[in-house]
Order: sequence, then C-alpha cells, then structure tokens
Amino acid sequence: MTDELVQTVNGTLDAHGVRGKRVAIGLSGGMDSVALLDVLHELHASRELSLSAIHVNHQLSPHAGEWEAFCRSLCAARGIALTVQRVQVKPGGSGVEAAARELRYGAFASIDADFVALAHHLDDQVETFLLQLLRGAGPKGLAGMPVVRSQESAKDGSAMSPLILRPLLEHRRSRIEAYAIARKLEWVEDESNADSRYDRNFLRNELLGQLDARFPGYRETLARAARNLADHALLAEELARIDAQSLDRGVVSADRLRQLSNARALNLLRQLFSDRGLQMPPRVRLEEALRQCREAGRDAEIQVEFGDTGLRCYRDRVELVENSPDMPANWQSRWDGSHELILPDGLGVLRSRAVVGEGIARRHFEIRAATVRGRSGGERMQPGENRPWRALKSLLQEHAIPPWERSRMPLVFFGEQLAWVPGIGVAAEFRADAGEPGIAPEWEPG
Repeated sequence: MTDELVQTVNGTLDAHGVRGKRVAIGLSGGMDSVALLDVLHELHASRELSLSAIHVNHQLSPHAGEWEAFCRSLCAARGIALTVQRVQVKPGGSGVEAAARELRYGAFASIDADFVALAHHLDDQVETFLLQLLRGAGPKGLAGMPVVRSQESAKDGSAMSPLILRPLLEHRRSRIEAYAIARKLEWVEDESNADSRYDRNFLRNELLGQLDARFPGYRETLARAARNLADHALLAEELARIDAQSLDRGVVSADRLRQLSNARALNLLRQLFSDRGLQMPPRVRLEEALRQCREAGRDAEIQVEFGDTGLRCYRDRVELVENSPDMPANWQSRWDGSHELILPDGLGVLRSRAVVGEGIARRHFEIRAATVRGRSGGERMQPGENRPWRALKSLLQEHAIPPWERSRMPLVFFGEQLAWVPGIGVAAEFRADAGEPGIAPEWEPG
C-alpha cells in the first residue's frame, strides 16, 4: 500500500513536469499533510526536488501553538526548511472558513517556490462539489479542484506566485490513512473537525457516511461529474470569447447582447465577472442587468450594482466598473509635468511621457506649474486651431467618455485655462508644435 501510493504520486508528478523544482508543502500538521510530506520526502531525491514547507498558524484554536511546534519538530527531523506565518482571521460576510482560506492562500502566494503542494484528496473534492451544488453553482463552480492551477500574484507584486499542486487529489482519505498508519506517522487532530456547525464538517460527519453505505463508488462518480463539468466550463469560456467581439478585453457590446440567446448573453456577462476574479452574482440579478442593457437607449446610462462593482452600459459599451468616489470638489494639486502625481481617494495616477511634436509644449511647464483638479462645471476648451471653443460637457459626450469616468478624471489647467483632458487630448493653445519638445499626460485610473 505504501509503495503503491508513492508510485501513483510519482506518476502524477511526471504528468505535470514536477522534476528539479522547488516544492513547498502546505503543512497543517494533520494526517493528510503529514502523509504528503512523507511521500514527497521519499521521492525528493529521485525527482531532484528542493523541498520546503509552510505552516499557516490561524491562531483560532487554543492548540494552535502546539500544532506549530509539532510542524517545526516534524520538519527538523527530516531536514526540511519550514516557514511559519501567523495570521489574524477577521471573519467577513462569508464566515470564518472563507476568511481563513483567503489568508492561507495569501501566504502560499508569497512563498519563493515553483509549487505549493497541498494534501487535498478525493473526499475533499467530493465535499467541495456538494457544497458548490448546494450553493447553486454553475459548471465552473462545480468543476472542482484541478491537480495543478495558478494563483494570484503576491500582493506586493515582487515575484511570480507558485503554482498550486495537489498530488493526492485522486486518492481516497482512507487510502492516505492506511499509508500513514503503515508508515507509523504521527499527526495532530484539529478538534474543530468534529464541529458539524461548519458546512464541510456536516457533510463529512453526518451525511457522507450514509451515502457511502448506499453508493460506495460515489466519490469516483462525483469526481467524474466534476471533470465533465470542467470541460463544459472551458467550452462556455471559449464561447464567451467568440461572442464578445469586443474592442478591448473586459468590454462587451450591448448590441451583441441583443443578438444572442438568453443563455449565451448570460454566459457572456458571467465571463466579465470571471475575468475580474469576482464572485459570480445570483442569476436573477444577472438577468435583470441583461434586460436593462438590452432595453437601454444609446445615450442612456445603465448601472446595476453588484457589491463593490457596478455593471455599466453606455453607448453600446457594457463593462464592470469598480465603485469609487468622484474627484473631491475642493482638491487640486500643482504638477510640473515630470513627476508622478498620486490622485486622491484611490482615483489613480497621473504620469507623463516625453514626446516631440505632440502633447503639451514643455515651455508651458517652464513658465509655470500646471494645476490638476476635477470638473467643477462650465469648463471650455478649443480642441483645434481652426475649431471653435466647445463646452467640455459636449466634448465628453462627443468622444463617448463614459459618465462614470467624467467625474473622476483629472484635468490639467494652466491658470484658469483647460489644457488637457483624458480621452480628448490637448487644447490648441497648449499643443506642442512640430519638432517641439512636449509632455504627454497619461491617466491610469485606480
């Protein structure tokens, strides 16, 4: 049994090119992760693996310190370097389990390794499938956990995040337990696993035993269903890419939504949320958003709220926009055209590029610094030498600048004269002549 498990894990590593890599084991101290550490330790020499481990101390249990000490001792006995990260779990709307998971994966993303190996197994896969099913998830949510997947980058952006690797995913918990007993391994028991107030524990402790008695092959059957749904989820994503026909990623056409069937239009909207890594909204809310976008007139502004994000529709553009405040009415800042300017309230950054024959003529900055502020109403500018002065409001409409950007964008002035507007450009009197050094402002929204 022990050799068989080691060899099947070895085959999984082969299938995913895990040789000569840096592998950090997510070590909780429980039976599953201890068994995984033992298996990979058995294989590390033949596969030329550089092994390490990471223990995330959630500090939720009175025994958390003992578990940390156990992991230190376990790794020291095998000569495996251990990183310990202590986190403070602050439950949000999704509960303690979700908050702890987010912190745990945040810790994994910060590790300097090629892979973080986790001890998820077939029973975990089935539990995840059932939990998602009970939440009304679609094919993507029901697809379950893959053996290998990427994860979001470390928050500081300092390095590429390691891939998540699950070498035990096709093995039952009972098989892993038999391995651990045969190898005379020691592990710790998390007392919270017996608490059926947690949804996963309820399934494990109260329901799945009865299911196993009636349908002993249910694990493999549901895992196969999850794989089939993963294929359907991939096909749905590919179809959404075909249906999008957008000018840029993250934007779809309202007219296109009118042409598609309800199922394909909803699939396309779901892809917007998926691309942004956002929680999938309830179907009824998404159907309402689709209805409003389809019925909207060309100049109508549609906004359907989904938490901190709004689905906006304007001038045939449908996109997800993070809800953020308008530019403060009393805010302004001097800007010399060469340094990066951080805008208030997370509204982004104003940068510049040195150019020739375009942008704002550098000589204007040499005479006096510019002022950056938001709209206050009544602004006017001359967009070209042979063109009349125009109200900024009219120019924003003419250039199809979305209404939600107009109240957030930074405007560049010299004195009281408007010199530059994002998406419109430089006013005629401030534009660099041919061959003249210029400054091209660039706004990167927050």
